[in-house]
Amino acid sequence: MNPDIVVRRSRIQGRGVFARRDIASGTRVVEYTGARISHDEADRRHPDDDDDGKHHTFLFAVDDRLVIDATTGGNESRFINHSCDPNCEIVITRRRVFVDALRDIVKGEEILYDYWYMTDETYTLDDLRKIYPCRCGAPTCRGTLARPPRRRPTKSNPDPTKSKKKAQAAAAR
Repeated sequence: MNPDIVVRRSRIQGRGVFARRDIASGTRVVEYTGARISHDEADRRHPDDDDDGKHHTFLFAVDDRLVIDATTGGNESRFINHSCDPNCEIVITRRRVFVDALRDIVKGEEILYDYWYMTDETYTLDDLRKIYPCRCGAPTCRGTLARPPRRRPTKSNPDPTKSKKKAQAAAAR
């Protein structure tokens, strides 16, 4: 049990994690813990059923081989909610997941990080807002816990990598 944080009811979603004391920017707040399993095992344990609209949020994909399942052996970090304007960030070091303060956090403030779910690129932003809705209430809220899909190039919105390459080529001349 981490003496610097406490789990209690959140205005954002269910339970949340709150600071018991002031936390300085750059402080390591907590490690995300739980059973260390494969993606196949995570899928077996927690099948994703699009029909019911529920998605398991206690799973943390560390890399292509490792998932942390906080439902087994997890600590209070599993209750940290998402925000599009977070006060913390995820730092992965040696396949361990830590939550570090991005800025000073005052006593009583909810600990938040951006989940930035990776999804199939075929989903539209509207799809993601329905499947993974965000309730953070931040002025910059994108409406979803997921990473927005990349824009497909059009004539009015060309591929930015091609424009960058053209600019770099012109600068080299």
